[in-house]
This record gives sequence, structure tokens and C-alpha cells, in this order.
Amino acid sequence: MTRKWWVMVWLFMAAMTMQAQQPKIGLVFGGGGAKGAAEIGVLKVLEEVGIRPDYIAGTSIGSIVGGLYAVGYRSAQLDSLFRSQEWLTLLTDRNNELKNEPLAQEDGVTYIFGFPISRKKKTSNEPRLIGALNGDQISELLERKTGITGEVDFDSLPIPFRCVTVDINGPTEVVMSKGNLARALRASMAIPGVFKPVRWDGMTLVDGGMMNNLPVDVVRAMGADIVIAIDLSREEHKDRNFSLEEVFGIGGLLDWAVSRPDWKKYNANRKDADVLIQPNLDGYGVESFGAKSVAQMISLGEKAARQKIKELERIKR
Repeated sequence: MTRKWWVMVWLFMAAMTMQAQQPKIGLVFGGGGAKGAAEIGVLKVLEEVGIRPDYIAGTSIGSIVGGLYAVGYRSAQLDSLFRSQEWLTLLTDRNNELKNEPLAQEDGVTYIFGFPISRKKKTSNEPRLIGALNGDQISELLERKTGITGEVDFDSLPIPFRCVTVDINGPTEVVMSKGNLARALRASMAIPGVFKPVRWDGMTLVDGGMMNNLPVDVVRAMGADIVIAIDLSREEHKDRNFSLEEVFGIGGLLDWAVSRPDWKKYNANRKDADVLIQPNLDGYGVESFGAKSVAQMISLGEKAARQKIKELERIKR
């Protein structure tokens, strides 16, 4: 063999070794309804620095932002999507044909000015927590935007992805790693009592924020060495170390509401993030989907990320 050939082999092996030794970066998108717009501002800065995550995990609105990013969307496209969509209509299943009717009923649904406020159960097998909103429009949007209609292993996406949901029968945290992507995202944002739960393999899935609103532990389990987490809550909770089941023998949602196991996990996950980005979203709520609010929150997300620019640049190197 020629010396030139050996040099080429050595360079190839060296490149493979360096790639193997590169720390894997995980990106976590927290839940928070409309406040997820701030996550787009953070993404703008990450792209500017040159950080491309190896793994992504998200909860609720964070699962939607993270899921779209995992399939190939970038900050500019997500920015356009958030600003252009009629989010109020999409997230409330508003019937625009009834928007001028003070009170109307159609197909078992009661509407006020087109907004559904109650829905009759169609069958006895329908989930106990049916929710007023089906979420049909957001489900259709997600299928259209992801371009994925069948089942898929989420590790096969351009960036491996996980989203967090909760089986309300426990309640038990469920980390989605395969299946219909749009349905998984829809399940992750199914706020109990607001959106209809998603039935999945015998489970009744609702918003993952009930158990894990900042899934740093999920992206760690995927293999991330360095974790960048976008936290939309900015509030460390005091852990509650008791439950109604211990006192009264009662479980389920009532037990969860008193013991709040999600608080303990949230606090631990905040501490475990290597870079924690927390946009100051005081004055904005989970329902702040107005065009002006969305634009302002995107800017606030960008501002918060720039405050961590030195830490982000060190990760890039």
C-alpha cells in the first residue's frame, strides 16, 4: 500500500474517533401554551451560534415546537407559522359558521359565538374526561405540517425525538417514542377537561405537563451529554411529599392535585439542565395567542437566549 493511502485511512479513522467523542446535545422544549412562541426566539439564537441538537424532547406546546423542529422545520418557518395561523380558531375548534350565533347546538355540541363549551358523550366507552374540545383542527394541521400520516419510529426523524404525555388512568407518565407523530403531539397537549384525551393502546392520554413539563430526564435517557432546556414556567415549586392516598385511600386526579409529583420532577430537571433558558414572560398566559403577543414573546425568547450566549458558544466549541 502506498503512503498516501495509509494517510487517507488514518485521517478517516481520526475523523470517526473525533465524531464519536463529540458530546451529544439534547434540546428540551417546556410546556406553556401560547408561551411556546418564546421557544422560537431561542431557536433563532441557537441556529445563529451553530448549535444543532442530537436529540429533542418536549411537552405540550413544547412537543409541537420540538416535533416540527425534529422533522426539519427551522426557526424562520416556525416564526411564520406562529404568526400566520389563526391560533385561536385552531386551538379552540371554533366553528366559524356559528361565530355570530350567541348560542347554538350542532351534532351534540353546544356553542357560544362559535366556541364549543360542552360536548355530549357519543358512546358509553368514551373517556370519562371527554373535554369540550376535540382538537380536530390542530390535529389536521399537525399531520399536514409534519407530512407524516402513518406510524414511524421517532428515532428515524432527522433529529431523534420524544414527547411526554400522561395516561390519566394512573395517572402515569408516558414517553412517546413511536407511532403516529401528529397524534402523539396532539396527546401531549391535551389539557384535561379542555381537550378530548387521545385513546392509544388502551391508554387515555392527556397533557404531559401533568407529570413532566420540562423533560430534561427524557432527553438524558436518549443519550444527551449536554442539555439545553427552555423553561416557560420560571417558578421553582415547593415539593409536596404526601398524598391523599396515604391519608384517605384516594388516588387518581385528586391525589395528583394534592401531592403534585410534577413539581418535584420539574425542580430536579431544572437543576439537571446544563444551560437553562428562562424567558421572562410575566403578563403573558397560556392563552396569549394574539398576533402582537406572539411577536413579543418570540422577541423575549431571543433576548433570554442571548443572555446565555457565552454558555452556548462554549457548547459549540
